[in-house]
Amino acid sequence: MLWRVPADFQAWRRRTFSALRHPNYRRYWFSQLLSLTGSWMQATAQQYLVLELSGNSSRALALVTVAQFLPSLLLSLFAGAVVDRVSRRRVLLTTQIMLMLTAVALAVTTHLGIVTVPLVMAIAFIGGVANAFDMPARQTMVVDFVPRSDVPNAVALNSLSFNVSRTIGQAVFGLVAALGTALLAGGRADDVARLALPFYLNVASFFVVLFVIATLPFPPKDEPSGHSMAEDVREGLRYVRATPGVRNVMLLVGALSLTIINFNVIIPYYARVVFGAREAAFGLLSAAFGVGAMAGALWQASRPNPLRNLRLGGLLLVGSSVALAATPGVMLGSVVLVLCGFGMLTFLVSANSAVQLSIPDHLRGRVMSLYSFVLVGMGPPGAYIASTLISRQGPLGPRWGLVVLAALGLVSLGLLWLRLPRQLPTPQEAAASASAAAD
Repeated sequence: MLWRVPADFQAWRRRTFSALRHPNYRRYWFSQLLSLTGSWMQATAQQYLVLELSGNSSRALALVTVAQFLPSLLLSLFAGAVVDRVSRRRVLLTTQIMLMLTAVALAVTTHLGIVTVPLVMAIAFIGGVANAFDMPARQTMVVDFVPRSDVPNAVALNSLSFNVSRTIGQAVFGLVAALGTALLAGGRADDVARLALPFYLNVASFFVVLFVIATLPFPPKDEPSGHSMAEDVREGLRYVRATPGVRNVMLLVGALSLTIINFNVIIPYYARVVFGAREAAFGLLSAAFGVGAMAGALWQASRPNPLRNLRLGGLLLVGSSVALAATPGVMLGSVVLVLCGFGMLTFLVSANSAVQLSIPDHLRGRVMSLYSFVLVGMGPPGAYIASTLISRQGPLGPRWGLVVLAALGLVSLGLLWLRLPRQLPTPQEAAASASAAAD
C-alpha cells in the first residue's frame, strides 16, 4: 500500500504556500530565491573580507554597514514617491543592474588583490543607493500579483525566500571560499582572492531575476496626482501620523532596528572575536540564524492573523539575545541564534503584514518606503551603537554590551505594548485615514 501524505499536512501546505498558486507571483518568488542566495553569499563574504582586511575590527565592519544602509536613511522617503510615480518594472530593472555591477566590482578587485576597506565601503554605499529604491518597489509588488486575502501569506513567503536564501548562501559560503582557495588563490588560505568566488557566483544569479522582471506583466500605473514630489512625500507622512496602528508599529520597528536588530554586526563579531571561529564556524552561526528566521517565516505564513504574534516575536527576540550573551561557544550559540532568527522574523512579518494591509494602494510606495526607512535606515546608527557596545575596547565588552542592547529593545517594546494594534483597520477606517492625509 502506498504511503499517503496525512490530510492535516496537506491542509497546512496549502494554507502556508497559498500565494504560490498565483503564477506571476510564483515566477517572481523563485527568481528572487535564486538571486538572494547569491546576494547572501556575497554579504557573508563581504563581512568576512572586511574583518580580514581590518584585523578583526568591529568598527570597520560597522562603518561598512553604515555605508551600506546610510542611503536608505537619506533616500527612502524620496524613493517611495518615485515608486508611486514610475513603473515598478523600470525601477527594479535599474536597481538590479546597479547591484549586479557592485558585485562585479567586488569580484574583480578581490580577485586581483587590490580591494581595501575604503573601497568596500564605497561599493557598499552604491549598493545601498540601489537598495533604497529596490526595497519599497519589491515590497509593493505583493499587491500586484496576489489578491488582498493572500497578502499576509505573500509577505511571509517573501520573508521565507529571503531567509531560505540566507540559510543556503551563508551555509555554503565556507565551501565556496574553500573552492575559491583552490581555483583563485593558488591554494593559499590567507589570500583574499579566495573570497572573490562568492562575488562571481552572485553576478551570475542576477541574470535570472532580470529576465523575470523584464517579462512579468506589471499592472499599469495610475494617473499622476499632479502634486510635486515634496507634496507626495508629505502626504505619505501625514497618512502615517493620522493612522495610530501603522504609526506605532513603525515606531517599534525603528526602535528595535536601532537596538537589537543588528545581527549583521553581532554575528560576525561574536564568531570571529568572542568564539574565535574561522570560515566554517562563521557560516554555521550565520546559517543557524537563517534557519530560525526561515522557521519564523513559515510559522507566520500558516497564520491568518498577522497581528497575533507581533508582541510575542518582540519578546522572543529580546530574550534570545540575552541568552546569546551568556553562550560560551559556537555549538550552543548556533542553537540560540535559531531562536533569535525565529523571534526576529515572527516580529517583522507581523509588522510588515499589519502595515501592508492597512494602507491604500495609491500611498503604498510612500508608506512602505517609510517602513524601509525605519527598518533599514536605522541600520547605520544601530550598527554604530551595537559595535560600540559589544567591542572589547568598549565600556562593557561583547557580552554585557549585547545585554544592554536587548534591555533597550525591551524598554521600547514595553513603552509601545498597549498602543500596538490588535486588529486590522476596516476598509472604511483605512479610507478615512487616506482622506485625512490628502486634506
